[in-house]
Amino acid sequence: MIPGLSGKRPDTGLTHTARRIIHLNYGFQLLFNLLWWMPVFYAYQKTAGLSDSQIFGIQSIYYVAFCLFEIPTGLIADRIGARNCLRAGAVVMTAANLAPVVSASYTGFLVHFLAIALGRSLTSGAASAYLYDGLRSEKCDDEHYLKAEGTARALGLAAKVVCWPLVGPLMTVAHAAPYVLSAASAAGSLACAVALPRLAGEDGGSGRAADRGRRGGAFLRDAGSALRCVASSPWLALVMVQGVAVFTLSRICQVNLFQPILLDHGIGEASHGGVLAAMTVAEAVASARPQWLSRRLPPVAWVSILSLVLAGTLAAMTLGGPWAVIALLCLFAAATGFAYPVQRKLVNDAVPPDAPRATLLSVESIVDRAVCALAAVAVGAYLSAGHLDTLLWHSALATVLLLGVFQLLVRGGAVQRDRSGAGLPAPAADVRDAGDTVPLTGARERRNDT
Repeated sequence: MIPGLSGKRPDTGLTHTARRIIHLNYGFQLLFNLLWWMPVFYAYQKTAGLSDSQIFGIQSIYYVAFCLFEIPTGLIADRIGARNCLRAGAVVMTAANLAPVVSASYTGFLVHFLAIALGRSLTSGAASAYLYDGLRSEKCDDEHYLKAEGTARALGLAAKVVCWPLVGPLMTVAHAAPYVLSAASAAGSLACAVALPRLAGEDGGSGRAADRGRRGGAFLRDAGSALRCVASSPWLALVMVQGVAVFTLSRICQVNLFQPILLDHGIGEASHGGVLAAMTVAEAVASARPQWLSRRLPPVAWVSILSLVLAGTLAAMTLGGPWAVIALLCLFAAATGFAYPVQRKLVNDAVPPDAPRATLLSVESIVDRAVCALAAVAVGAYLSAGHLDTLLWHSALATVLLLGVFQLLVRGGAVQRDRSGAGLPAPAADVRDAGDTVPLTGARERRNDT
């Protein structure tokens, strides 16, 4: 083979198409999730005349809507193809961010969050499924997928650190700037989705069932196939359940409890942006470097340990002062950053080769959002009663109990799985920089054994 004509770069082992997929995925994930309005949406809605009950009521509806949208959008992704689903999600997200600009009222914000739920559900499983299948079709090692997932998340978090401090000054120029800029970012993600290359066998949706798309009941068959896959794969179901602790704790703490915790420790609103930026930096660094986790423990063990770290930091916040709480919040964010890409890869590896991947990833998201919706109701009840510390302790205890049951099932032999511990990049002896990893031996064998 003549050097330079193989289509691969010696230093990365990536084809031109694989690099294109990774870079466009970076752009899509960054722009799609760059919600400029996130630091100010509560105050923005208060200024628009909404009451606390209306604001949190909309949030509850958002969680429920997300759950309801996940199954049909996952089926759509497997039917029309993940790439087309990403395009549809970007279109919906662009329109969603413009809704408050058109109507800054209860109805406008309700439509806004319902459309956000639809747009995010369209992409929640499809984005990961496209990246995973795209890199696998290019014969890339599993390490590249893990690194691409982590780096995409890190870049998105870094963009928020840069952009969020600008929201306040921009609003003095144009009050609706956060929503207009969010819509512009979503439009940019649409451009990235349009530029994504077509994968082999993508026409008509998933290559495994293109002919079924022309027959009635195709969506129901895909749904049945996904449910049968979960029922026949206890390991897949357990891995999904394990991820509930990570998602629920991170979502509730970083969105619902972030400001109450700071205010409870005497940290004023003027400092909240700086604390949020510090947390985002910690999460971004950890998301980009999951290979820092030792290979002496299998990935599934790392997710459990990191979940316990999340629970422990929440409980510890009831004991510390202001500076200790800030440090614990940053530790919480770093643990979340490490856990997300590892958990995502665990679920992808557990999906059988011919299963409807996007639908199954949507099922996982449904479980996460459903638990989060219940948790949000509990959070409101605890906070209304003035029992923030009790809430943090109960959240920690619930996580420990969940993970204890998980470990009993795994160690008790109730679930058969590959115990090679593959899936987490190990440090190579000749590492040249902090981003180097080595191949993930055994990951494909685990998929075949599932």
